[in-house]
Amino acid sequence: MSRTQEATGEVAEASVYRRYAAAANEREAALCCPVEYAADFLSVIPDEVIERDYGCGDPTPYVKPGDTVLDLGSGGGKLCFIAAQVVGAEGRVIGVDCNREMLALAKKHAPTVADRIGHANVEFRYGMIQDLRLDLALLEEELVKHPVRSSEDFLRLRHLQETLRYDHPLIEDDSVDCVVSNCVLNLVRQEDRKTLFAELFRVLKRGGRAAISDIVSDETVPEEMKRDPELWSGCLSGAFREDEFLKAFEDAGFYGIEIAKRSKDPWQTINGIEFRSVTIVAYKGKQGPCLERNQAVVYRGPFKKVEDDDGHIYCRGERMAVCDKTYQLLSRAPYEGLFDAIEPRVSVPLEEAGVFNCKRAKIRDPRETKGQDYEATTDSAGPCCGLDTDCC
Repeated sequence: MSRTQEATGEVAEASVYRRYAAAANEREAALCCPVEYAADFLSVIPDEVIERDYGCGDPTPYVKPGDTVLDLGSGGGKLCFIAAQVVGAEGRVIGVDCNREMLALAKKHAPTVADRIGHANVEFRYGMIQDLRLDLALLEEELVKHPVRSSEDFLRLRHLQETLRYDHPLIEDDSVDCVVSNCVLNLVRQEDRKTLFAELFRVLKRGGRAAISDIVSDETVPEEMKRDPELWSGCLSGAFREDEFLKAFEDAGFYGIEIAKRSKDPWQTINGIEFRSVTIVAYKGKQGPCLERNQAVVYRGPFKKVEDDDGHIYCRGERMAVCDKTYQLLSRAPYEGLFDAIEPRVSVPLEEAGVFNCKRAKIRDPRETKGQDYEATTDSAGPCCGLDTDCC
């Protein structure tokens, strides 16, 4: 990493902290673009929180009752307080932010929201979203006891950080059903972004999902704009290029990555570069062995063929052989309704399943699912045409 890139990262972190610390105390309109939220959810949230909210989208429609939700860059807590109502008393919501002023605002109003909705299921934690293992509150306690005054102290601090990360992680592995974020990922400096997405993936349970609203650009943002602290802290020059934003989810191991919402008109245009809001939904769960259980799926269309995140090709109307893992994935969101699932007549137990070669597309012969000796002849199974009439 060059000194120029280091300086850009330093400017980014410092400018973001200063600007959002100030915005916790006095509203700044330039930090957000218009977003509509469900009015019934907003009615229980104190005005001070709503007035100090800064975002570009609403990922909460992808939260489900009973979920454990993590909000990255939770700010004043608005998204957390909305999610708290969606997940209900059986769910829980965790907000993570590294800005003390914003955390103080959120914690101040958490008891009020709990009283109004009838349950206390929200907590706010002090940490960086690109390092969700490190609990900054615990680190600070240790620094008060043992300040850094020498190189030996510095080396001890490095060891302490690693100890805290693995013995007392801020967010545990595989502990969250849904990660949400609203216009925060673009504020993380460039050199931390790969780690950011890896952390996002780490904390999600298998089968979990991420719903991220953020600002993206249609072109690569030049370095001189990235070095502008006002543009960076204003959620502009740190914006991901829209195709690279999707690629970051893919590189981290997500599947079923979908642009759930994309603003038609840009929020701002600077030097000909358009900046707009998008909401991306992505899923965790395609990891694991590929097992042969004689299953098949039929892609229903409308395209002639489609390709999934692992390079599997599905031709419209054809019985495509799939492994058990892929078979299960295609039966649920975001693919639900796009495929017809074909189970074998005689199920293959998981413990007896062999290895499935997922590297090549293969059409499943009907006899593989029915059995080579299947010779049944049957009468009509019921009314034809799907109607309760003798139409044939």
